[in-house]
Amino acid sequence: MKVFLTLCLTAFSLLSLAQNSGSRAKTPVPVILDTDIGPDYDDVGAMAVLHALADRGEARPLAVIASNKHELIVPTIDVLNTFFGRPNLPTGVPKGPAVSDGAWQKWPEMLVEKYPHRIRSSSEAPDAVTTYRQVLAAQPDGSVTVVTVGFLTNLANLLESGPDRYSKLSGKELVQKKVKQLVAMAGGFPKGHEFNVHKDSLASQRAFAGWPTPIVFSGFEIGKQIKTGPRLVADQTLKSPVKDVFALCMPKTKEDNNGRMSWDQTAVLVAIRGVEPYYTLKRGRIVLNGGSNTWQDDPNGPHAYLVEAMPVAQVTSEIETLMMHRPGK
Repeated sequence: MKVFLTLCLTAFSLLSLAQNSGSRAKTPVPVILDTDIGPDYDDVGAMAVLHALADRGEARPLAVIASNKHELIVPTIDVLNTFFGRPNLPTGVPKGPAVSDGAWQKWPEMLVEKYPHRIRSSSEAPDAVTTYRQVLAAQPDGSVTVVTVGFLTNLANLLESGPDRYSKLSGKELVQKKVKQLVAMAGGFPKGHEFNVHKDSLASQRAFAGWPTPIVFSGFEIGKQIKTGPRLVADQTLKSPVKDVFALCMPKTKEDNNGRMSWDQTAVLVAIRGVEPYYTLKRGRIVLNGGSNTWQDDPNGPHAYLVEAMPVAQVTSEIETLMMHRPGK
């Protein structure tokens, strides 16, 4: 009997090991990141997390697209993509009406002056919707994860786009065919008034009401608790644009003395690594009223928001370690 139990336990251990090894070796997640990178600097941390996970074989970045028309937004994206060894990642910017916000600390100005980049102004970049359609049309069906950590302008415009040379499908049909899920740093749960939703509230309503695949929300309350930057800035051996931005900005605001709240990084982390073990999900449907939102519980709803599971200190440590990533390592 003891021999039988030993054999069973051994078999169970081997099975568990195989399952864990398989999960680590899974196919990299194809990701499009949509960012307003500029009004806040957690977007810089989010891009670092994306590139770090890509270098670890966990993600396959397809594009980094701007939802903000400010002339330094795409050059800032270009600086970071170039630093992390992916200078040719497709990008884009809204060509119609859209928010144009800079950063009051002037960190984009610092980055484009200090670091190499090819794109000199956002107006040089192609139309965001065209980039979306070109990239999505080339991907396998149901494979792409879209992560939005800014305004919803591009996603609303994409849904309403018509057939073009890249696809005969409408925008909504193309999204439904190619996108697996949308992960959005947006809203506050179970109710809130959050910057990304508020800033282009009409686009937010159009995007969330019409999006045809599941949506996972990382709400304001999630990133508010995660403060990153002190370890990053204190690393004397690290030279990176990510460190430079946090070193410049953190001392300028008292609330950032212990690190900047890290909303956007959580969305990228969950989009690539999955919800567990970091969070659980509350399923239902977001309801927008201008720039504010409420929530309707529904176990079969198309939307879900993150609920804390892992201790905040542990999530913070994981995210900041990824933000300290050195390209090629």
